[in-house]
Amino acid sequence: MGPRGPLSRAEWLLVVGTATLFALAVFAPALPQDPTYHRFADARTLFRIPRALDVLSNAGFAVLGMSGLALMATGRLRFVSHSFAASGFVFFVGLVITAAASASYHLAPDDAGLARDRHAMTIVFAGVLGMVGTERISDRAGIALAGFSLLAGPASVLWWTSTGSVTPYVVLQVGGLLVVAACLLVQRRGAGPRWALLLLAYVLAKVCEHFDAQVFVLSGEVVSGHTLKHLVAASAAWTVIQPLRRPRRAPEPAAAAG
Repeated sequence: MGPRGPLSRAEWLLVVGTATLFALAVFAPALPQDPTYHRFADARTLFRIPRALDVLSNAGFAVLGMSGLALMATGRLRFVSHSFAASGFVFFVGLVITAAASASYHLAPDDAGLARDRHAMTIVFAGVLGMVGTERISDRAGIALAGFSLLAGPASVLWWTSTGSVTPYVVLQVGGLLVVAACLLVQRRGAGPRWALLLLAYVLAKVCEHFDAQVFVLSGEVVSGHTLKHLVAASAAWTVIQPLRRPRRAPEPAAAAG
């Protein structure tokens, strides 16, 4: 179906689902930000870096984000369309920005730093939704999802900083997961990320975040749940990169001597 044709059934369902999530974000009861959120279990200073492991563990986002951008620049990733590639670019750029924003936040945790961190993560969300929408539904579905997310994501963070309610941001996170899961019911259009593994990594990251202190105690105060959250969440980028990599060409056999 061309980009100007009528909406398909999957596209209509996506429109309805997105509108429902938007309504929930606006009209659902306000959820306050947990006032203890900034109290992370591992407050150790290493190499003169406060909360060092929570800071340094963000390197995974930077490494994988820059790796993805480098592979794109050298043509070593294959995409089902230019729209998919555009969303992939947004995803990788978002990872690099998230690495910087999250590391900065953990150096001195406060609401302003958390807002910057969340703004960065909404870029990653937009990239993911754009890729899955393109691969599973259509180019225009992916473009619409990515574009809507790039507007709704920052707006949800601004809503929190203005009103104190994290409801829109929570709806964006949970709703985004549901959209990805729903898109998996549609047959893929070509080679694409391992979305089920990406969802699993995200859920595990949230579990690690929730049990930050408990993980720190169980590990003998070696590593905290929040540090593991960063590492697990960064690994989700590999579920995008690895399946899209072009196989290396075998070297041409040397010509026989005459």
